[in-house]
Amino acid sequence: MSEPRPSDRHDASEPDDTFEEIVGEETQRDPDLAVIEAGSRTLRTYGGAPQADVVPARPADPETDKALRAVEQELAGRWGETKLEPSVTRIAALMDVLGEPQRAYPSIHITGTNGKTSTARMIEALLNAFELRTGRYTSPHVQSITERISLDGAPIAPERFIETYGDVKPYVEMVDAQQPYRLSFFEVLTGMAYAAFADAPVDVAVVEVGMGGTWDATNVIDSTVAVVTPISLDHTDRLGATPAEIAGEKSGIIKEGATVILAQQPVDAAQVMLKKAVEVDATVAREGMEFGVTSREVAVGGQLLTLRGLGGEYEEIFLPLYGAHQAHNAAVALAAVEAFFGIGAEQARSLDIDAIRKAFASVVSPGRLEVVRSSPTVVLDAAHNPAGARAAADGISEAFSFSRLIGVVGTSGDKDVRGLLEAFEPIFAEIVVTQNSTDRALDADELAAVAVEVFGDDRVQVEPRLDDALEAAITLAEEEDEYAGAGVLVTGSVITVGEARLLLGRG
Repeated sequence: MSEPRPSDRHDASEPDDTFEEIVGEETQRDPDLAVIEAGSRTLRTYGGAPQADVVPARPADPETDKALRAVEQELAGRWGETKLEPSVTRIAALMDVLGEPQRAYPSIHITGTNGKTSTARMIEALLNAFELRTGRYTSPHVQSITERISLDGAPIAPERFIETYGDVKPYVEMVDAQQPYRLSFFEVLTGMAYAAFADAPVDVAVVEVGMGGTWDATNVIDSTVAVVTPISLDHTDRLGATPAEIAGEKSGIIKEGATVILAQQPVDAAQVMLKKAVEVDATVAREGMEFGVTSREVAVGGQLLTLRGLGGEYEEIFLPLYGAHQAHNAAVALAAVEAFFGIGAEQARSLDIDAIRKAFASVVSPGRLEVVRSSPTVVLDAAHNPAGARAAADGISEAFSFSRLIGVVGTSGDKDVRGLLEAFEPIFAEIVVTQNSTDRALDADELAAVAVEVFGDDRVQVEPRLDDALEAAITLAEEEDEYAGAGVLVTGSVITVGEARLLLGRG
């Protein structure tokens, strides 16, 4: 299949004539184009020493910790992230009284169902490699609320987080008094992030939506680059029952004249995105057409990639993350940064290959097929929907040679639990069902009832306490000498993974 050059990209400014053509190409393309020769092994690695843990622990200073807990408690008293009144009215009012801080810097906006945080981290690393000061806003956090707001690749210091909250609090209360509903937890954090970025100041903000797009609190920015990671079914009660309906909501981040970086999508979702791009005169670059993964090999500690970007081919890229889905995320991140620099549309050149290699080799993504213990190996993955579970299952099967894998699963009650369990069933010898400490957690006995239907009674163990579940799974993995190569995968929720991380001494 011939590949179009960057100069051949479809410009959405040529309306209806191009729309049908782009949809036709999207429908006909090979969905497996981006992955070639997966599974071969190489000892080459560009990663160097293991990365430091980027998930912060509680502040060491007791007074700072006390102040941070007070802020967390105040934020927790607001509407949680799962209770929504779909509108940007309140966040727009907050931005107005703060002096529109979100307009003080250009931004890259990221939506999609899976892969948003990993892609954001990769974009951030690439921009840092070109000596740009970055702000990154992602959600949810794995362990510490300060992870959500990062400056130059590191979570905001707790002291600065506290100061930022103190700075915006009077304005938050002013908006609260004027609106039918108080600002939510997520809206206040979004306001804090945008204010912190302006105060830093940053050269560019990398912003992940909380949910959806059109009415998401982050959508008060006018991003020059809109990134859409793979769309699948999740939050169907709020976003829609089909990929196309969900894409309609997520397409709201595409602004007039922007460049849209579109990951591989279900055809109906891609059609919605492409139509939106035509309507607002945005330019589209599609994975598998204008950019993609040319080749991929499993390597020690990750994978070795050749990526085709908007400005050319980038060879021998070491990515210290596991799974084909992370290779796709890398291709999307590279295209997004190229688009930010005007490559492919305004300029026909490539980015510096050494800077690209250095950036990707530095990427970490906590809780995404993350190894946190050996003997037996314990892996954490925050998969919480069927598509994420399938990607995690494929990644762990490819990158690890476990003779026997024990699953520890704790999910939220509003997820497609059966779909998630069915995705993991082929790779789990046994499963220990549990629950995390939040109100959103699905009761362990309810989860067990579904697990028994999927795995059979003899493969399911119930341990409501997460610490007991981890101990049970590790015991099962160590049970017999013949299973010396056994491992444990903890999954089902970002919260479950975060709590397991703490219990396993990584916090």
